Amino acid sequence: MLLELIKKTFRRGKAPADAQALAVAHYRRGELEQAEHYFRELAKQSPSDVTAWTNLAATLVRQQKHAAAIPVLLHVVELAPGLAEAHLDLGVCYNRLRENPEAIEHYARAIALKPDLHKAHANILGAHLESCDWDAVDRWKADFTAYADKHPPALWAQRIEPFCALMLLPAESCRTLAIERARQLADAAGGSTLCGPQPHSHAHGKIRVGYVSADFYNHATAHLTHGLYEAHDRGAFEIYAYSTGPDDGSAYRKHIERTCDRFVDVRSETAERTAERVRADGIDILVDMKGYTANSRLEIFARRPAPVQVAYLGYPGTTGAEFIDYFISDAVATPPGYESEFTERLVRLPHSYQVNDDRQPIADVPLARADHGLPEQSFVYCSFNRPGKIDRTIYGAWMEILRRVPQGVLWLIEDNPTASGHLRRAAAASGVASERIVFAEKADKPAHLARHRLADLFLDTYACNAHTGASDALWAGLPLLTCPGNVFSARVAASLLHAAGLPELIAHSLDEYVNMAVRCAEDSAALGALKAKLESTRLTCPLFDTPRYVRHLEAAYQTMHERRSRGLPPAPFSVSPR
Repeated sequence: MLLELIKKTFRRGKAPADAQALAVAHYRRGELEQAEHYFRELAKQSPSDVTAWTNLAATLVRQQKHAAAIPVLLHVVELAPGLAEAHLDLGVCYNRLRENPEAIEHYARAIALKPDLHKAHANILGAHLESCDWDAVDRWKADFTAYADKHPPALWAQRIEPFCALMLLPAESCRTLAIERARQLADAAGGSTLCGPQPHSHAHGKIRVGYVSADFYNHATAHLTHGLYEAHDRGAFEIYAYSTGPDDGSAYRKHIERTCDRFVDVRSETAERTAERVRADGIDILVDMKGYTANSRLEIFARRPAPVQVAYLGYPGTTGAEFIDYFISDAVATPPGYESEFTERLVRLPHSYQVNDDRQPIADVPLARADHGLPEQSFVYCSFNRPGKIDRTIYGAWMEILRRVPQGVLWLIEDNPTASGHLRRAAAASGVASERIVFAEKADKPAHLARHRLADLFLDTYACNAHTGASDALWAGLPLLTCPGNVFSARVAASLLHAAGLPELIAHSLDEYVNMAVRCAEDSAALGALKAKLESTRLTCPLFDTPRYVRHLEAAYQTMHERRSRGLPPAPFSVSPR
């Protein structure tokens, strides 16, 4: 009743002393639209109150309303020019809108105002990587190395995002970083005893699996998992989904909602509330599909709401978390000897760890190279990865390929103008005419898959491979060339090629990678044979056999659940082909 009285008083235009408390109460309960309403009213009534405007901005950012948050944050920095955190949030908003120069400007301003604002250091690196500004990345890395040499992991681990670390740091450092991040989540959730005793498995008769992701919408992960949820055996499993991300109303979102036994939107909930929900739902196996990628919610898992907790698909590395029991992989992505990179117990599926949708539509539309800015008689290499995966090393290899194949062009995704400019200038500096770098506009998934057929060969990135992008190419019938590295993120495409029956497209060194790419352009018959082989096996190979893949994943879940039911601790194991 008190809250309703405050609301009525507020609506009459009288901002009571309790109005701020009301707005904060909505915010803490995750009722963000209501919180935004009241914070906005407070800001209007107090145009010079920094706190009111900062709270409004925080509410907008938490709802991922980045465009709406920018003018609010600009007003905040007018009121408080020295507030480093406001510049940090501006950088985040501009970065999400792919406006990288503005993002970098505000991150740099935040660092100048507050040199120990670790998040600004981490974010400016990500912006430089996505801009393909490798000189800036090198400068950042030198500064980071100097800082890490003088400070413990608890501090330097905050200065780089784990996904960026996969591109720049050795495997041992990535593991240390993940452990520190997980420890911080654990401490925030209640300290060293946060997990407490694990809840007992529930006697439903069926195994309840809960998938947690921010990507249940038109997103690469949803493209891969589109057929996963409905393919589960409902005689043995109940499937729950906990959505921590946006609802875009897309066909992907609607399909996933429809094919899960229960779908819950928890994006506005606190971690505590969602953990309580998972416990109440009696989930036996809780599956994290984000790791340390955008909108991660590992803090839910840190509260140990399920007896078995699993890292799967979304993040190509260890979580470093004691509260994650297993990591889903395969024998190519993680061969014997790779166990030390992970704090989780490795579960190796046959063929490949990556699920795919065997009903993914490819647009049946007329295709012409001229319509995409591609020379008709050229040899088209493509790499439809986001720019942040393109580093100086692999781009140098691509330029060597183009120098040796004069009729070749390189077809990339247009993600942001800054990256495109840097890539064109880097080509010119390498002796390759900048017009030989062609950029593709973003397209819906069926059209994007169809345009792969205008290319001749997909060139994989190195430090972090194409993941969904690699599967897209193979599903569209385009051969892909990769050179695996020494960490999981750099071995994904090799895993996919094995499962697609094309291990001959795996190079064993960058020199061999370059030579193979050149040979594909020079020997049209050999390349044609590869395309024919892919086309003949595409619909039957393990990579695109969704029902068979799900049987293997379910066998993994059953083993995990059985061990837990028998009181046995998590242990690594492999699933036999079925």
